[in-house]
Amino acid sequence: MTTLVSTTDTLTRDALAVLQPGFTGTTAPDWLLRRVGEGLASVGLFGRNITSPEQLSALTERLRSEREDVLVAIDEEGGDVTRLEVTHGSSFPGNFALGSVDDVDLTRAVAQELGRRLAECGVNLNWAPSADVNSNPGNPVIGVRSFGADTRLAARHTAAYIEGLQAAGVAACTKHFPGHGDTAVDSHLALPRIDVDLDTLHARELVPFRAAIAAGSKSVMSAHILLPALDPDRPATLSPQILTGLLRQELGYDGLIVTDAVEMDAIAGTYGIERGSVLALAAGADAICVGGGLADEETVLRLRDALVAAVRSGDLTEERLADAAARVRALASWTQRVRGDIRESGAAVQEGTAPGTGVSSDIGLVAARRAVRVTGSGDRLTGASYVASFSAVANIAVGDETPWGIAAELERILPGTGSDTYTDQSTAPADAILAAAGERRIVAVVRDEHRHAWMGAALDALLAARPDTIVVEMGLPQSDPRGSLHIATHGAARVCGLAAAEAITGTKA
Repeated sequence: MTTLVSTTDTLTRDALAVLQPGFTGTTAPDWLLRRVGEGLASVGLFGRNITSPEQLSALTERLRSEREDVLVAIDEEGGDVTRLEVTHGSSFPGNFALGSVDDVDLTRAVAQELGRRLAECGVNLNWAPSADVNSNPGNPVIGVRSFGADTRLAARHTAAYIEGLQAAGVAACTKHFPGHGDTAVDSHLALPRIDVDLDTLHARELVPFRAAIAAGSKSVMSAHILLPALDPDRPATLSPQILTGLLRQELGYDGLIVTDAVEMDAIAGTYGIERGSVLALAAGADAICVGGGLADEETVLRLRDALVAAVRSGDLTEERLADAAARVRALASWTQRVRGDIRESGAAVQEGTAPGTGVSSDIGLVAARRAVRVTGSGDRLTGASYVASFSAVANIAVGDETPWGIAAELERILPGTGSDTYTDQSTAPADAILAAAGERRIVAVVRDEHRHAWMGAALDALLAARPDTIVVEMGLPQSDPRGSLHIATHGAARVCGLAAAEAITGTKA
C-alpha cells in the first residue's frame, strides 16, 4: 500500500479535479459553483444547458468567476451531434460529409470556425472529433459521426480537424480510443465487443489515433468497448494494457486521457460508476466524464469520495491520482495561454470571414453544398411538393431533440409544400403518404435506410406507385441509389438539409 503524504484537503481537491460533471439548467447551480471553488477543474455542458450564444457566454463567465482556468467541455461534433445548436440543428456538416468531400483544407477550416464560435462563448474543450473508422455500416452509434470507412481518409481528416479546432484555442478530444467503428452494439446500452486480431487493429483502428497524436491532440477519449486481442477481461476505459500500455507507452501519447461517460451502461451496468471510475484512473485515465445522464451534486460527491477512499485503501495510488489531476490542470493552463496568444495576434478581419481567422464565416454551408451528391435523371422540383420523413429512434449520442430533414427549407422555397413524419409504428406508411400527397410530387427523406427494414419496404411501395419520387438519404448512402432523383447529403445537420433543398430545386438560399 502506498504511504499517504498528502493532506485530506489535497486528496479531495485532486479527486474533484479529475471529474468532468454535468448539471441541469441554463445557469450554474450554487452547488456547482461551490465545488469549482473547492477544486473542481472541469464542467461538461450538454444541449439542456444552452439556449443561445449570449446565454452560454454568461454561463461560462459565471463559472470563471469562481475559477479562472476552469475547463468548460462540450460534445460539439457538428453535423448530427450538436449541443451548441441543439434546438434548430447545426450550421456545420459532420465528419462523414467532410470525409465525402475529402478536402483536408476544408475540414480544417470548418473545425477552426466551429472552434472560434465555441471559444467566443467560453468553451475551451471539445469532446471531438470522432476518429473511428466506420468499417461496420450497421454500426448503431457511429455512422455519419465518422469521416468514413477508409482508414487513411479518416486519419488525414482527424488530423486536419484537430489542427483547425486547436488553432481557435479549443482543445480537441479525439475519440473513441482505440476505435468504436466496428461495433454492432451501442455502448450507451451495453458493452460492445470487437473480435479482430492485433494486425487488424494496428492497420485500421489505430491509424487515425496515431495521426491525432502526431497532430498534437490535447486529449483523447477512451471507448467502453471490449477488445480481447488487447485485453480479454476489461473494456478499454478500464484497461491498463490499453490506456497505459498501448496509448501511453507504445503510441507515446502524453496528453490528457478522458473517459467516455461512466454512467453509460457499458460501465455503470457492469462495474458501477464508483468502481468504474477508480478502475479507469488506475488504468491510466486522467479525467472522468459524467453528467450526460447523472447531473447532480450527489453524483459528484459519490465519485469524489470513492476516489479518496480508493487511495486510502490502496486500490488507487496517491501518485496516480495526483498525476491525473496535474494533467487536467496542465490542459487548463494551455487553454488560457493559447487563447491569450490568439487574442494578442488578432489577425485582420476581412469581409465575409470569421473574426481573426481568414476563414469564411459561411464555411459550414459551403462544405455542406460540396458534400451533396445527386444521381438520377428526374426533373428538379418547381412547384409545391409533399415531404415524407422516415424517422427511426436516434441513438443517444445524437439525441432526438434536434430537428433534421429538409421539409422546412422546401416549404420556404416552394409555398404549398406539405410534410409529415412516419415511423415504424405508422400503419401502411406508403398508402398514407400517397393519400396525403395527392397530386404533389413526393420527396421521401430517410436516414440510414439500410439499417431499417421498414423504411426499405415503405420506400419500395412508394416508388412502385410513384416512380417520380425524389429520395433524400441523410445517413450512410448505399451503393444503389434509387428514386427519380437521389440526393445523398452524408449527414443530417441543418445545413445539409438546406444544401439538399437547393439541389432539389436548383436554387440558392
